[in-house]
Amino acid sequence: MKKYFSFFRLRFVTSLQYRIAALAGLSTQFVWGALLILAYRAFYQAEPEAFPMSFQATATYVWLQQALLALFQPWGFENDIFESVQSGTVAYELCRPVSVYGMWFSRTAARRISSVLLRCIPIFLIAPFLPAPYGLAGPAGAPAFFWALFSLVLGSLVAVAFVQIVYFSTFFTIATEGVRALSASLVEFLQGAVIPIPFLPDGVRQVVELLPFASMLNAPLRIYSGDISGAFLYRVVALQLFWLLALVLVGKLMERCAMKRTVLLGG
Repeated sequence: MKKYFSFFRLRFVTSLQYRIAALAGLSTQFVWGALLILAYRAFYQAEPEAFPMSFQATATYVWLQQALLALFQPWGFENDIFESVQSGTVAYELCRPVSVYGMWFSRTAARRISSVLLRCIPIFLIAPFLPAPYGLAGPAGAPAFFWALFSLVLGSLVAVAFVQIVYFSTFFTIATEGVRALSASLVEFLQGAVIPIPFLPDGVRQVVELLPFASMLNAPLRIYSGDISGAFLYRVVALQLFWLLALVLVGKLMERCAMKRTVLLGG
């Protein structure tokens, strides 16, 4: 574990250096979050009873989504990993006495955590003081807050585990652009980043809630607001644990298959 922590620490420290990029992204997230909330406000004023969440809960969902965007962003890939697979320089990774899966998992997690730390604090400091009901509301209670933190850790690990599947799938394709675009679009919608999952039609919502994507962004944000509570909360957290183990297992199997079929030319 010490070697994987070293990969994590190295990538974490490196990513913290991109402060100007984080500042630019933060300003974009403030503006985009405000636009989303105003758009939702127009829909709520037209037909408030048509929505399964209160407007305050929706505004809180949007601000939390923007604060944690870097942690769950579906396009948050390590581009140099894709380039190494395409160019063949992944051979250097294979020479190291470590698991490629573990190394890439550590690097991806470090990059996302460092990015979210640079961006989330200003949102958490400013959004709660915006006029109600446009601001970030507090958690539904102390238990909801701690369960949301636990779910946040599980959800971020599920997201990173899914990214590893995307990485290893590129061993079996000629180009990476299609895999990246498809996975980003799929994750963004099904994890509730486009619209909250409760807004989907009942039949669709029940299916989406069982998929691994709902165990990413959707779960901790709705636990925080109290939309997920009681027995449903335990089921959601258990589902997060299941998908984390399942995705890690699939990723490790893909790593094994990729290593067996990898052919390096030129020496």
